[in-house]
Amino acid sequence: MSIHTKYRSNEPELMDDFAMQGEILREALDKIAKINQLLGGNQLTLNGVQKLIQKSPKATPITIVDVGCGNGDMLRRLADYGLENQLHFNLIGIDANDFTINHAQQLSEEYSNIRYRCEDIFDKAFADLKYDIVLCTLTLHHFKEDEILKLMTLLNTNSRIGIVINDLHRSALAYRLFQVLCFVFRLNSMSRADGLVSILRGFKKEDLVRFSKKLNLTHYKIQWKWAFRYQWIIEKVGS
Repeated sequence: MSIHTKYRSNEPELMDDFAMQGEILREALDKIAKINQLLGGNQLTLNGVQKLIQKSPKATPITIVDVGCGNGDMLRRLADYGLENQLHFNLIGIDANDFTINHAQQLSEEYSNIRYRCEDIFDKAFADLKYDIVLCTLTLHHFKEDEILKLMTLLNTNSRIGIVINDLHRSALAYRLFQVLCFVFRLNSMSRADGLVSILRGFKKEDLVRFSKKLNLTHYKIQWKWAFRYQWIIEKVGS
């Protein structure tokens, strides 16, 4: 079967159901986090944060929000990094699925500087939240273009320092390689199906450039990274 990647897919993912819960979801969240860690995804997001805070004094408290935080793996990585480098991070995870948030809280019990909020990012509660840096790791592809532009406008308005996007490169080769990963990691049926759809909902560089132009961004950088990811860093002028 040939894979067509010219245009983004609008096919929904099972995980887009905010009412989903149970062991299948828990397993999917943990496997996604493990694969992201092994393929360097966490390091890619951390690298983006490092670039944004390099001008900030170490003693300055920095609030970082992770949109679509999943099981909280990225926030725990940031908390460990902050502790290792005497940085004062205030970390907030956002997810619309209550089961996911509860799972993330259980895994983060030992981290006093991480808290979680179960809310829809298109609701007023999130719109009122202010932060220094906001992260979207494997989250942006879940939305259609009009939703992406609406969300990015909000994130750009409410962040003081900048935004770090880490998301999938829409590629036939990435699709085929993920099929291999499904076998190697013995992913369950939901993880396999959602992972393949995610790649087809991912981005090409021209998509992100187009978004940047529509958002009137001036200080941003888009780079392709292994494994088939794009790192899109947006820096606020004068931060």
